[in-house]
Amino acid sequence: MKSKTNQVIIIYILISLFVAIVSHKLLLQYISDSNHQLYTFTKDIIFIFLTGIVFRLVLLKNDNRNISIFEKLKNTNNEIKESNEKYDIVAKATSDTIWDWKIQEDNLSWNKGIENVFGYTQDQVGSSSKWWFDKIHPEDSIKMSIRLYSFIEQKTENWQDQYRFKCADNSYKYVLDRGFLLKDENGRAIRMIGAIQDITKQKEEEQRLKLLETVFTQSKDSIIITEANSLDDKIPNVIYANPAFSSMSGYEFEEISGKPADPFNSPNSDINELKKLLDSIKNKQECLIETISINKKREEYWVRFSMIPIYNSENELSHWISIQRDITDEKKQEKEKEQLIRELTQNNKDLKQFSYITSHNLRAPLSNLTGLLNLLEDIPVENQELNEILNGFNKSTHLLNETINDLAKVIIIKDNPSIQKENVQIKEVFENVLNQLNFQIELYKPIINLNFEKNTNININKAYFESILLNLLTNAIKYKSENRKLKITVTNREIGDNVELIFKDNGIGIDLKRNRDKVFGLYQRFHNYPDSKGLGLYLVKSQVETMGGTIEIESEVNKGTTFTLTFKNKL
Repeated sequence: MKSKTNQVIIIYILISLFVAIVSHKLLLQYISDSNHQLYTFTKDIIFIFLTGIVFRLVLLKNDNRNISIFEKLKNTNNEIKESNEKYDIVAKATSDTIWDWKIQEDNLSWNKGIENVFGYTQDQVGSSSKWWFDKIHPEDSIKMSIRLYSFIEQKTENWQDQYRFKCADNSYKYVLDRGFLLKDENGRAIRMIGAIQDITKQKEEEQRLKLLETVFTQSKDSIIITEANSLDDKIPNVIYANPAFSSMSGYEFEEISGKPADPFNSPNSDINELKKLLDSIKNKQECLIETISINKKREEYWVRFSMIPIYNSENELSHWISIQRDITDEKKQEKEKEQLIRELTQNNKDLKQFSYITSHNLRAPLSNLTGLLNLLEDIPVENQELNEILNGFNKSTHLLNETINDLAKVIIIKDNPSIQKENVQIKEVFENVLNQLNFQIELYKPIINLNFEKNTNININKAYFESILLNLLTNAIKYKSENRKLKITVTNREIGDNVELIFKDNGIGIDLKRNRDKVFGLYQRFHNYPDSKGLGLYLVKSQVETMGGTIEIESEVNKGTTFTLTFKNKL
């Protein structure tokens, strides 16, 4: 700066000297007094040098002042630059969206966070507070506006609020907004600077934790959270227990906090289960045990007790969660069920024995009665009334004999749950059954359609299968409609590992709305036919299920009946 000042002074002196010399030579032409001219020239030279010195001093003073101002401006610019750099670094580090609102002009500016966080491009961002308020969720806008303007009116320096802010894709994010107010010398709010932080994940986590807390507190099962580690190979100390634990055990949380919740506090507790639990805790493994425990009132109850290890993000054991349930009623029901099963098993054995005894003991008298009745047939009976009595007695004896034979069949089926199966051809079995019913078929001449897939075999007990088909065909003929020709259709199909047999007729049908639950019952009759005993469908169902199959029925009165039999076809 000084070199420039010296250059200016030198130029000034040179130019002034040049002007003085030119002026002196011009004066020599008009003034003859040389002494006077020398004096004037000398005076001009001195004046030039003196003014140059003064001018230099003035310029040097101005230079010093300018240097000082320049240094201050330079320092100020450096501070502003450093401040802006810090501002940018902080904005990037925090991922906050910074806004600057000049309140009096209602001019609002945003940093790049408005694009990075919310997806708005610069041309989408408005420059007034209206654009800001329009992006706030309608449910939050009024509340937030009231708080903000109350803050400005009160002229406090700090403000923060939470609300939902709309993104460019029309979704909303939860944000935490903090603002700082700048005021003029009169205390009037002129500017506000704030930072918006995306707290959507925190809000979602907060809501999830509230939901979990609700589950914990409202759960009917007792839930306990314990420390990770335990001393002296004991159950870890409790740090949380839900209300259900107090209801079950009678102990309030304050009474067990910092202590182990030991369910093995009864003389009747299962020591083996305790060992299993401690081993699981030692090995940091989940376990489930059942034992007898005692509540605060010294009453015993059964408890199902689980311990589940909880690991943190570094895969280190942080806590144990224990879920406990009072299963006293369950245990009572189990005992009652076991007792009932024992009683039913014994009753079944007794009934089976009774059936054998009855069947055996009645056969001999019935044989004798049948023989006597056969002898009476050769003896003429002149008394008409006696003859009717003997005929009725004969008929009743035959019916009783058939009933005992049917009961014997049922006993045989029920007594042999596992039977010998063989691979048979369905079409061949049907031909055998049709030959057995040849007389009835010739008599009623039904239309029989057999639609079998070619060479379809089935893994089944052949005798049972013949009995099933015989019963179904006999019933179809017996319960045919008098108003139309009997039509019977039998089809089969293979579905995966199963064979499905569909038996359909157009007979008088069954009212399933009234009788669906009784269709396959023993001695259930649905039509007033004299020779109907109500045993056929019971035998069919028993034989089907004994072979591991299922049977279903669909029927409508005066339209017909469809039976669907399904058998597994794997050896």
